[in-house]
Amino acid sequence: MSVQQWNAVDDYFSRSLVKQDAALEAALADSAAAGLPAINVAPNQGKFLNLLARIHGARRILEIGTLGGYSAIWLARALPADGRLVTLEFEPRHVEVAAANLARAGQADKVDIRQGAALDTLAQLIAEGAAPFDLIFIDADKPNNPHYLELALRLSRPGTVIIGDNVVRKGEVVNAASADPAIQGTRRFIELLGANPRLSATALQTVGAKGYDGFALAIVEA
Repeated sequence: MSVQQWNAVDDYFSRSLVKQDAALEAALADSAAAGLPAINVAPNQGKFLNLLARIHGARRILEIGTLGGYSAIWLARALPADGRLVTLEFEPRHVEVAAANLARAGQADKVDIRQGAALDTLAQLIAEGAAPFDLIFIDADKPNNPHYLELALRLSRPGTVIIGDNVVRKGEVVNAASADPAIQGTRRFIELLGANPRLSATALQTVGAKGYDGFALAIVEA
């Protein structure tokens, strides 16, 4: 199998099942024009997140890592009219782009974008006594994934779904000797998912337009 074939299959699925609309296409275009890295989820992955949130009946969603707001649009669209998405982003320029993209998509009223280091903004949410979230999507800097998981659990309830993106790292997640902080952060994240008695978790490998990677999926049981 080749990368070209992975891309062709993703393109076929997206054309057949996702049916991109103007707001999502503009979000990608404006993110690229602003110089944001092209590390957003693929269209079929965005709809996968949307469907998971809808299947779960999520009313409150937390996203760690906003980038240009592409996945935030997908997640916000899964919410009911009175639902809420809180999304955390470190880079001020990314916040500007994401805010414009969400407004154009008609989702700004559902979304609270918080700028700053996610470890700080997560601590602020806890200090504010934020209500538990129904679904949490972790897709930010990988070295901090173990810390994000720890704080996310403090913002969870039994039944909360936690999704971690980019957990395969082109297969390097199995390299225990890796000197890459992103690999070590991902490995520790996976180990914590498996060891925490409050969680039931699994992980899936993916191939496609975003290369060889995967998702981790967990539910808080207690």
